[in-house]
Amino acid sequence: MEQKEGSSRGRLLGAGLALAGLTLATATLVGCAERTVSYSAQVQPIIERRCLECHQPGAPGYEESGLEMTSYASLMQGTRFGPIIEPGEPMNSILNQLVEGRAHPSIAMPHGRDRIPDSEIALLRKWVEQGALDN
Repeated sequence: MEQKEGSSRGRLLGAGLALAGLTLATATLVGCAERTVSYSAQVQPIIERRCLECHQPGAPGYEESGLEMTSYASLMQGTRFGPIIEPGEPMNSILNQLVEGRAHPSIAMPHGRDRIPDSEIALLRKWVEQGALDN
């Protein structure tokens, strides 16, 4: 009887440990879930600080390209030559190419200013990668 009771306890202990391990693994995966980048809380403030001086009606960047960045809708409309953001495709999006330094230096953005910090560039890239949502 004692051997049977011991093996039952062992199985119960093993099942409990397996359940605890599964719970920990699930909690870890949930904790590592990718956070959605917010246009209004994260992207728009970058644009306001780094881009609006030139990319609003009457300013030089707007006059040259037609790119207005005062709202989500105007940003997604792009320039008079076409869109600058391809949702889900940061490698193809002109916005990312310009701020990441993948375009010719003569058109790198922000034009005539210091490069945008890497942390902000990464945030813009992640936003485009996640679909460039209006959130």
